[in-house]
Amino acid sequence: MIRSRVLRTLARTAAALGLTVAALAATAAPAGAGPLPMGQCTTSSGAVLAVDFSRWGGPVYRSCGSTPTTGYELLNQGGWATTGTGHDGPAFICRIGYSGFQGGKQFPTAQQDDCVLTPPASAYWSYWHADPGQNTWEYSQLGAMLYKPKPGSVDLWIFGGTDIEGTEGKPTVTPDRLRAKNTAPTGGPAPQDTRTAVPPPPNVNTGPTPENPATPDPTPPGPTAPESPSAPPGPSESVSPTPSPPASPSAPVAAAPAPGPQVVEAAPAADATHDAGSYLPAVAAGALVLLIGGAAVYAARRRRRSTE
Repeated sequence: MIRSRVLRTLARTAAALGLTVAALAATAAPAGAGPLPMGQCTTSSGAVLAVDFSRWGGPVYRSCGSTPTTGYELLNQGGWATTGTGHDGPAFICRIGYSGFQGGKQFPTAQQDDCVLTPPASAYWSYWHADPGQNTWEYSQLGAMLYKPKPGSVDLWIFGGTDIEGTEGKPTVTPDRLRAKNTAPTGGPAPQDTRTAVPPPPNVNTGPTPENPATPDPTPPGPTAPESPSAPPGPSESVSPTPSPPASPSAPVAAAPAPGPQVVEAAPAADATHDAGSYLPAVAAGALVLLIGGAAVYAARRRRRSTE
């Protein structure tokens, strides 16, 4: 009787653990954030995702995602992928990778951080937001799985040292360099040119065309009058060079490069392999503890029965 009760308890525990693993796998799979071309984000729709890879010699990549969604879903679509930590699960972003940067390798690498424990405040991915029309960054007070970017906003991830208040290690790139400036979606197929060619006025020479190249005049040229020699300049005369024309005020002037890291558009790509984090070892360890505990209870009850 006791043995059957213990076995039933262990079976229920294993079933509960299986449901827990399935639930964790379901929450780890990103969904609901469709990747879009950058031109589809506007000042009032979509959310811009930006990730700064300058720590590893890369640029700041930016892409467009649909909204409403969570920051975690925005960071796991269109070629983006993340890895959590063994201690905190997939919600704590430990590594970020983009399929268009170094073959989708995630950073920091395993040699730089094994992503088992929570990274230190001196070297981790910090999360920043800028609401529509805002040109200052706000350090995220919510995790990526809880924060919902607003339409027209910008999300930025930077790696380095940032305290928990976000007063240190702020981004060097401004939100205005990253956000969408267009008020309507762009980037679709180029419009067809429906204009008709206007013929030139009659009796106007428009020059030779490729179909009718110019032909030399067969009439030989007549004699030309000899040029009269010009008198050399006198002692009081001087030849001044022809002044160069002043620069046109409408001439384009090369713009100074924008401060901060280089910003590159990250076009939507095939989704990379997602690593939700090392929560399975924790679940397996919990199951092992429960099984050992159940076996100990069963052994203790058997010993008690044998002494009675």
